[in-house]
Amino acid sequence: MASADWKEPGATWLDWLYKCEQRGLDVVAITDHNTVAGIASLRAEIERLQWLEIENRLRPNERRQLDEYRRLGEKILVLPGFEFTATFGFHILGIFPPETSVRQLEHILLDLNVPPDRLDGGSTEVGASADVLTAYRVIHAAGGIVIAAHANSTHGVAMRDFPFGGQTKISYTQDSHLHALEVTDLESRSTRSTARFFNGSKPEYPRRMHCIQGSDAHLINRDGNDKNRLGIGERVTEIQLTGPVSFAAIKKVFESNDFAQTRPFRRRNEPFDHVAEARQQGPSIVQSFHERATRQGGRLFAVLSDVVAFANTQGGTVYVGAGTHAGPPLGVDDPDETIAMLREEIESKVVPPLEVEIDTLESQGQHVLRIQVPPGIERPYCLDDSRIYLRQEADSVLAVRDEIVQLVRRSLLESGDILEAPPPEPIAEKPASKRKRSSKRGVSAEKPAEPAAVEASTDEPEVADQPSEPTEEALEVHANGLDGVAPPTIGVQVVDVKERGGTRYYTIRDLRNGSTVQNVTLKSARRLWRYAISQHEQNLPDPKKIDWRDDVALLRAEKRAGKHRYDFVQRFPDGAMAVYYGVTEEGCDEPWRSFLQGTDAE
Repeated sequence: MASADWKEPGATWLDWLYKCEQRGLDVVAITDHNTVAGIASLRAEIERLQWLEIENRLRPNERRQLDEYRRLGEKILVLPGFEFTATFGFHILGIFPPETSVRQLEHILLDLNVPPDRLDGGSTEVGASADVLTAYRVIHAAGGIVIAAHANSTHGVAMRDFPFGGQTKISYTQDSHLHALEVTDLESRSTRSTARFFNGSKPEYPRRMHCIQGSDAHLINRDGNDKNRLGIGERVTEIQLTGPVSFAAIKKVFESNDFAQTRPFRRRNEPFDHVAEARQQGPSIVQSFHERATRQGGRLFAVLSDVVAFANTQGGTVYVGAGTHAGPPLGVDDPDETIAMLREEIESKVVPPLEVEIDTLESQGQHVLRIQVPPGIERPYCLDDSRIYLRQEADSVLAVRDEIVQLVRRSLLESGDILEAPPPEPIAEKPASKRKRSSKRGVSAEKPAEPAAVEASTDEPEVADQPSEPTEEALEVHANGLDGVAPPTIGVQVVDVKERGGTRYYTIRDLRNGSTVQNVTLKSARRLWRYAISQHEQNLPDPKKIDWRDDVALLRAEKRAGKHRYDFVQRFPDGAMAVYYGVTEEGCDEPWRSFLQGTDAE
């Protein structure tokens, strides 16, 4: 984890070892780029805890850590090593016996011309280092296992990305000091697979090579946005050993001519980790995560708020004992006691009564509680008799007046106490001079055929190109995409704005749940609503300056809170336009997806 391109700097060595244990690994090698700072830090951490134990100064959490290091150390053989960058950028793995000291490893790297001031950097590039054949010889002479890293890929000695090869490629892949080729296509059945190429059948490549695979992990769990960034233990080699697991036994296999002793490892009946899968997806409108459910710090209140929010929205799952950061979950010390406490709290503080299911799941050796909340049938539900929450994307938020009214109306409609929802309020016709501050759906793309004559005003000048107001029927047609493209499913839209007593009251349509909320002020607006109101007031688009793709366009894109957010605009046959603010990738179908950027577009 000392490589400069390690993707999870907050992960601990125990996180790393827990993942190795979860994946069922018996042997693992730490091979940071051109450094042994990783194995040095692991050993230093264990030595620190052992010293504290001798001095009788271990705290309870440090005692648990040391106990875990010892337990995992008995299960997993951790081998030290490095991934050396040779001349022209070829990568070579050196793996050594577990007793090899850090000083010995650093001496080998210095012999390979890694500059002393770069020994701790973990960089993939170190300047003018030793050539490939010298690296093979030096690592072999030091007693290490020599493996050509990702030989068939970038920086690999099979030179797939080079327009030349010849004798150089032969020498790099057939050298007697080289033990194995690490490849990414070990399970490929193609006749062009690396293992088939180096099976000893070609006259110019007479030495059959051991071909193995490895995860080359730069993070603990697989990157969901990049299938090539594997997590720990996702591409494993199985080795048949005679006797106990040891470095010497492994090296003996690679020095033999028995090529049936290694094969790609295929897991069978590996238990599916529901919590890990949920954590990888992250918080959303249907799931949330809490490391603790204690009263201290308002943690229990946050759990109960999510329960109420899910009941008032569309249901969801609350995980207790698992955060969203990297590494194994914290877990719950006494699951039965915590479940009993949560049931009591939900029964006493959530009204009306709400039936939830609470159970325990195993994740990376820890107990995690799962609270499954159904969509409520007696909405609105509230916490402490007065707090009504809704779920919006990854947040539980207090409902505003109009949302509470809609919850009540919907509940009455579903229960049959009312036969139909009340009719919408009629739209009052406004003079043309007032349309600058009042808009349905957005901006008008055309001027009225015969605009009414209005008197100029110093505070509200006539602007003929400002938004028109479609009828309520047209608004419903637009909302359902019946006149063209359906709107995104995540984001918000400013539907209308009125000014009363010097305060502006906005009507917001939330695309996440389809609700339309009136009487929203800038003060009462939530984060995304506030952003939409600000953009509506300051950056109302000019239809003549928009770069249209048919009838849709991208206004702006930026990354906020770790997510790309997009502002889109859509025009309609009646001349009206709709602006959708704060849309995320999850809310985009075609044609909106064509505008996505970066990892969102992959």
